[in-house]
Amino acid sequence: MTKLSSSTFPAVPPPLLPSPRPPSASTPPAGESRALLRTIPKVDEVLLWLNAAGSHSGRVGAAKAAPTLLIRRVVREVLEEYRRRILAGRSLDPEELGRERLLAQCQARLATRLCPNLRPLINATGVVIHTNLGRSRLPEATAASLTAVALHYSNLEFDLATGKRGSRYSLVEDLLIELTGAEAALVVNNNAAAVLLVVQTLAAGREVIVSRGQLVEIGDSFRIPDVMTRSGAHLVEVGTTNRTHLGDYERAIGDQTALLLKVHASNYRISGFTSEVAVAELVALAARYQLPVVEDLGSGSLVDFSRYGLAKEPTVQEALKAGVDVLTFSGDKLLGGPQAGLILGRASFIEQIKQNPLNRALRIDKFTLAALETVLRLYFDEEQACREIPTLRMLTSSYDEIRHRAKRLRRRLKELPPACCTLELVCVNSMVGGGALPEMPLPSCALALLPRVMSLNQLEKALRAAPVPVIGRIEDGRFLLDLRTVADQELPELAATLVTILTSEFRQV
Repeated sequence: MTKLSSSTFPAVPPPLLPSPRPPSASTPPAGESRALLRTIPKVDEVLLWLNAAGSHSGRVGAAKAAPTLLIRRVVREVLEEYRRRILAGRSLDPEELGRERLLAQCQARLATRLCPNLRPLINATGVVIHTNLGRSRLPEATAASLTAVALHYSNLEFDLATGKRGSRYSLVEDLLIELTGAEAALVVNNNAAAVLLVVQTLAAGREVIVSRGQLVEIGDSFRIPDVMTRSGAHLVEVGTTNRTHLGDYERAIGDQTALLLKVHASNYRISGFTSEVAVAELVALAARYQLPVVEDLGSGSLVDFSRYGLAKEPTVQEALKAGVDVLTFSGDKLLGGPQAGLILGRASFIEQIKQNPLNRALRIDKFTLAALETVLRLYFDEEQACREIPTLRMLTSSYDEIRHRAKRLRRRLKELPPACCTLELVCVNSMVGGGALPEMPLPSCALALLPRVMSLNQLEKALRAAPVPVIGRIEDGRFLLDLRTVADQELPELAATLVTILTSEFRQV
């Protein structure tokens, strides 16, 4: 895994200028304002200062790394902000217009502009498949594959055996068939797209029967009824919110029925007086009426996690073996791969779906294919998959492993002054995340911090603003760093960030 360090990206500086304040008794008179305006240097003068500062220091700073047009634009912005501040009558220390202060402002703003918007961070929340933090981390083997594909041409749509045009889908289709037992496979850019493409292909203008209890809405307002509407299919709800029986499906089947749809409940559960139809029963009913069964498995998995002490979730192989005609699931959840929507099933249906013109708009690119292939190949050896695919490794880690990592982090923080912060190892529950196993807590160990030099909210904000941001959680009056989702290679950077922030505040107290 690529090691994160504070030099990976430049630090995000604090706000460049104080927030505007209303005019007060300290508002400079008109004459003083004119004098201050005359002291504002010209743009070209500041540019010369920046160039000289870089040459004398011998270091490549933000001004040296930035394009000339960006440097000029930033200098103009900084000077214009001072000019507006003076004209608005707000107080201003003349020293702020001095060379050193202006150079610092310009360098800080350039560093901000050069810092990428999409940045790596340390996830210490304990949520393994964290939707807001990029979901599943990819294996180290994926990095080499992505680099090779990025730096070279590839056989994306070229058949090396025949020398003719090939299909990008064939690059992973055979792997998926061998791993799952499906007759055919297709991959699009996410699972919502997969469901939309399948339903539009097989049921546009006709009826799709689905249990009312499965009409879910998951993250970012993805709602099954809305997908039906966009696909052109007509939704037929059967059963009730908590109970649906086989007879409910059968009574709804008519001349316009195109398929029976089963949807994974994702990130919610209905408990108590409940009932749903098993996949095998649904398949048998559909066969009597010569209808296909489509199942949206959501966070589909190729591993039976119940063997590792987690709750039982249907695997992709089990769903296909039960007779499901078309199955969809995500690539970046329990599979532990890149964002993708995988469509598996009977060859006749998959071929129809491939021919849908919408498929081109939803297809995956070479980077997703490269990443997915490396992940799929690891599944031929389940032990290797659980060891090398980060999502599987984090989900199957034992409490003792995580506690050992937490102790190592605490040892790295021994240089913190005792009066600065109290540290304690505590038992917590991690979460799977990503809409999978919503009621399954994972026993974990966290390092709990109680800072004495700043508030919990201030610590949380400072960690988010670090060169390599750290995201934890505030719980029971303490700041928790759940070590389930922190990699061994991230411990040095995490410790250094904590020491820097806490000791800096300690010195100022």
